[in-house]
Amino acid sequence: MRISLGVSTIFLAISTVVILPSARAITAAEVLDASTLANLEVRAEHAQPNEQAFLFAELVHDYVEVAGKQVAAGEMEEATATLQRVQTFADRIHNGLGKSSKRIKNAEMLMHLATYRLTELMHIISVEDNVLIQATFKQLDRLHDELLQQVFSH
Repeated sequence: MRISLGVSTIFLAISTVVILPSARAITAAEVLDASTLANLEVRAEHAQPNEQAFLFAELVHDYVEVAGKQVAAGEMEEATATLQRVQTFADRIHNGLGKSSKRIKNAEMLMHLATYRLTELMHIISVEDNVLIQATFKQLDRLHDELLQQVFSH
């Protein structure tokens, strides 16, 4: 059975709201401000090890959205710095995966959304700016696979 792109997009949006009630999904009209992101970073740094994967996944998701807004505004230098932060947070998730089990499915869903958004960005920017996005995508895709393995191991 084929599902049209519009129906699948609506399903994804609805499932995100239903499955991720505590995740702050960024809508097209809303971009998190720097203080909100800084507060989330502090919370993630000081959280219990079993909660850090989810909080860092929130940061990855939010910063990918911010990078998307920066790319759309033509702010490629800022987007590059933002994507480097995404890679740093992805490393933190990878390093702490063995310790975390709380809300790991939610972290996996956020990572899925972030990788999807990066694929969209790869299609709209120039080839020379695409290298960092491709590297970030590969890193997040591997991390998504690791999160899926952890979800299915529990």
